[in-house]
Amino acid sequence: METYNSLLTKQQFFFRTETTKDIAFRLEALQKLRTAIKTNEKVLMEALRADLNKSEFDAYTSEIGFVLEELRFTIKHLQSWVKPKKVKTPVTHIGSNSYIYSEPYGVALIIAPWNYPFQLAIAPLIGAIAAGNCAVIKPSELTPKTSEILEKLIGDIFPEEYISVIQGGVETSQALLDEKFDYIFFTGSVPVGKLIMEAAAKNLTPLTLELGGKSPCIVHKDANIKLAAKRIAWGKFTNAGQTCIAPDYLYVHQSIKDQFLQQLKEATIELYGQKPLDNMNFTRIVSERHFQRLCSFLDHGKLYMGGGGNQERLTIEPTVLTNVTWEDPIMQDEIFGPILPVLQYNELSEVFTGIHRHPKPLALYIFTENPTVQQKVLTSVSFGGGCVNDTVYHFVSPYLPFGGVGNSGIGAYHGKGNFNTFSHQKSVLKQTTLFDIPFRYPNVKNGLKKIKLFMK
Repeated sequence: METYNSLLTKQQFFFRTETTKDIAFRLEALQKLRTAIKTNEKVLMEALRADLNKSEFDAYTSEIGFVLEELRFTIKHLQSWVKPKKVKTPVTHIGSNSYIYSEPYGVALIIAPWNYPFQLAIAPLIGAIAAGNCAVIKPSELTPKTSEILEKLIGDIFPEEYISVIQGGVETSQALLDEKFDYIFFTGSVPVGKLIMEAAAKNLTPLTLELGGKSPCIVHKDANIKLAAKRIAWGKFTNAGQTCIAPDYLYVHQSIKDQFLQQLKEATIELYGQKPLDNMNFTRIVSERHFQRLCSFLDHGKLYMGGGGNQERLTIEPTVLTNVTWEDPIMQDEIFGPILPVLQYNELSEVFTGIHRHPKPLALYIFTENPTVQQKVLTSVSFGGGCVNDTVYHFVSPYLPFGGVGNSGIGAYHGKGNFNTFSHQKSVLKQTTLFDIPFRYPNVKNGLKKIKLFMK
């Protein structure tokens, strides 16, 4: 098996030159990346079309445009983020000043997934560069065209001792994890996340895990039904449901269930057409294995809409299942496809019971006009992040750190959160030499009495 020790050694050596810590160097690197993405926009769109059949609209809004906005925001604010932050000093430390310095970890490993193969490789890279690290990116082998473009784009603008892209499958990831990186950033499934954490534990390597899980979406009886239906259809079926924060299942209040489902059907037709399988812009399922896995879910529950698929083109139309229970296979793991199971409830307590029996979700969405109900849901359920009266949209705000909790992940990024993730917060006390406080020394007369008076 190939090893990457020589590459890592090169990056470690380059990091120790302290070049990457220079603010001007970081800003120039971010600007180079921004220019290269703009220059290669068409090529990237073609790669995303080849790998996942993403339309130009989807490719730009959810991948390229997202990354360009993250770059713009980071470039604008980096000068203020890197400054040492002065914090308060207690009276016991009179004469001194306290600071928190953000320093880079060193060499970071970024392992990216296939569902947003460009965005989820480059967004964490922006944080790594901004914080002053070197980086190795391992893109997904399931999206080969995008991975190829990534390798070429990065290779054209950065030397390998600074930033490098390594293509390959599971064995490549394993070989990289056998090396001693200073930080690991992984986006992917919970089972693989556990393996990443196990590998990191061998060297006590700090890490961020962006995982997933079953994200609930609650539609309460007083929701704006038409708008809720449209926003849920968009959040669920964009990228053919292959989004870690897509609504995984619905909890709909029994009194509005029929009305809501009708609106959901109309909204889906409005967004994706009467025959989504004929819509040449509808994203496909990433592989034959995932296609078969998703099709197996259709044997349970009652088909309310959709259910059709095209095995040759690996597409499944937006599908809604009713009469679903927590015991059905579709409710055992994250769906990661365009199939939406619907549960119903009378009291919110039923919703909380159902959610609490399962691992903490990455996202949660609640549709209600009642502030009390909103607050009750937000305080009663632990989840990574989410929206009130919307889906997925919190992900694109640079002011909201994005990440999971429990099984859905560790750590968060985006905006300043991205810079913070790839930075160690180093605490420093700068002490005066003009005078000395004697109380702390063991030879002072009545020392304990004086220190108790001073510290009470």
